[in-house]
Amino acid sequence: MKKHIRKIYYALPLNLRYALRRAFYLPTDLFNKQYYNGIELPPKGMIYTGGGDFLLQAKKHTKYLQDFVGLDSNSKVLDIGSGIGRSAIGLTDVLKDKGEYYGFDIVDTGVNWCNNNISSKFPNFLFKHIEIINDLYSDDGIEGKDFVFPYPDSKFDIAFLMSVFTHMQVEEISNYLKEINRVLNDNGKCMATFFLYDDKIEEKISNPKFRFSFQYKYNNYRLMNNKVKNANIALSKTLLNELANKNNLKIERIIDGFWSEEVEITNNDFQDIVIFSK
Repeated sequence: MKKHIRKIYYALPLNLRYALRRAFYLPTDLFNKQYYNGIELPPKGMIYTGGGDFLLQAKKHTKYLQDFVGLDSNSKVLDIGSGIGRSAIGLTDVLKDKGEYYGFDIVDTGVNWCNNNISSKFPNFLFKHIEIINDLYSDDGIEGKDFVFPYPDSKFDIAFLMSVFTHMQVEEISNYLKEINRVLNDNGKCMATFFLYDDKIEEKISNPKFRFSFQYKYNNYRLMNNKVKNANIALSKTLLNELANKNNLKIERIIDGFWSEEVEITNNDFQDIVIFSK
């Protein structure tokens, strides 16, 4: 059922997707308000990325960053695809002292919400709106394959992307990896999530009956929807290695997600987590 709903949702015009979500959750949002660290959490109707419990996911993202890339109170962090502040809200627990958070996103609604609700209380959290074309989220802007991050070389200890590379095309992913290499310092690390496959599971995930299937095959990657190409993309592990090598990044570790049903549902993320270093 969820698969069919996703297909219908992706077929809708961009503005209509947002409007329908707001309308669907309006009754819930009128009566359910949550707060964390003095921040009123965004209403469900405004949350255009991710699923599950918003605050629980925020805390999980923080723990991943602590466990996998050494996040501490003084880290200088770049959140690529900051959305409506899910990860940022969790990080308000940690980034104290000299810690700095920078986030950017292509949806101005999310960036505006973050500036009004997070930066107003935590001035070391800064958000920026960037216009980049993406057929799932944005109709306007430059192409992701040409985008230069608006930050200087070697500025960050940590860069991370939660469910961002899963909504980009291969040329765009390659460019972002190049930019991540540029803005990380020499000891910097990147944590990013993907849908990854190898020969062992490709047949399974390409089957239309599989609950999270990628039916459309291209050169070392697969798409969930060939009309909305940024809806979801799965990369072969071979292609990921090629992209990392091309952009002078080393894959240190892959933590399998449970999307492919190759691992049990545990504390792992739904998507596969990849740790890169320079």
